[in-house]
Amino acid sequence: MKYRTFGKLGIQGSAFGLGCMRFNGAASGDSIIDEQKAISLIRRAIDGGVTYIDTAYVYLDKTSEIVLGKALLDGYRDKVTIATKMPSEAVHDRASMEELLATELKKLQTDHIDFYLMHGINKEKWEYFKSIGAPQFFDDMKKEGKIRYKCFSFHGPYEEFEYIINDYDWDMVQIQYNFMDVENQAGTKGLELAGKLGIPVVIMEGLLGGRLANAPDNVQALYDAFPVKRSPVEWAFRWLCNHPEIATVLSGCNEAEQIDDNLRIFDTVEAGIMSEEELKLMDDVREAYISRTKIGCTGCRYCMPCPNGVNIPGIFSVWNNLSLYGGDPHQNGQIRRMKENGSGADQCIGCGACEAACPQHLSIIENLQVAWNEFA
Repeated sequence: MKYRTFGKLGIQGSAFGLGCMRFNGAASGDSIIDEQKAISLIRRAIDGGVTYIDTAYVYLDKTSEIVLGKALLDGYRDKVTIATKMPSEAVHDRASMEELLATELKKLQTDHIDFYLMHGINKEKWEYFKSIGAPQFFDDMKKEGKIRYKCFSFHGPYEEFEYIINDYDWDMVQIQYNFMDVENQAGTKGLELAGKLGIPVVIMEGLLGGRLANAPDNVQALYDAFPVKRSPVEWAFRWLCNHPEIATVLSGCNEAEQIDDNLRIFDTVEAGIMSEEELKLMDDVREAYISRTKIGCTGCRYCMPCPNGVNIPGIFSVWNNLSLYGGDPHQNGQIRRMKENGSGADQCIGCGACEAACPQHLSIIENLQVAWNEFA
């Protein structure tokens, strides 16, 4: 296992961080998580050199912290650092923050949390956290030793990331980042900004929820043609670890084989490891994915609101994602919700208001019907 320095903190952590959000349910279907299997996987990762374990209060119907706490008995707690999170919807004042932290410590069976994150914030949530005194609470808990580092995980545009990271004395930040998200959310600019500030970056969605693990034909052809043979998973992780600003890359694993494969991959990667030819390959791979885009919708929402309630940018986003990364539309939660709430393309009456407002001059009405037919 390769170990990397956590920026200004000066501590070392494993390049591979185990994410505890995606464990499988029990075989009987009676539980959202197979507890014994999850404990075995967690300990297998730690035995292989993993020192960073990530969970959250809300993961797996609020059971993830409980299972992790059990997995870290028998001396395993002393081998790792724990990251968990405070969701904005669970707190509203100092007392509720104290109660939540006490609950998480009890579930995790520990007296302190190493990395405590304000969960999934954007500017609006950050302002809410400030309004209820969360920054002072984090400062106080750090002084009391109940948390070691003050952190946040982020989902939002770069401009909001820049504002938040400069608005408080953060110890670590967690962002969504992969070779397809270089200009999405915090993106490469956010990663590099954190690096300049000395703030270590932990990466989530390095495989886009697994979508980058199985390449479509035109992408796989590029991998196959390259002289060095690696799996799509290894290429994605190798690209991430090439960035010196990254401290740890999170990966959720459901099987022992996935743990072992990650241990192998993260024993061979380090900052600056990729050659110019390899970086060019990943640029070509990105373009090959993008070439699969169905429609050039940028999500600007000039077409909204639709007079008949059609979720135009939502439909096009799902359509593009299914084309780029694959998936079964009948299992897609966004499509199901649009059908249930009456915001699907079947509600379009062809009034043309959207096309008149679209700065991209897209043929929205026609493409809505094509997309909806494909979903069906």
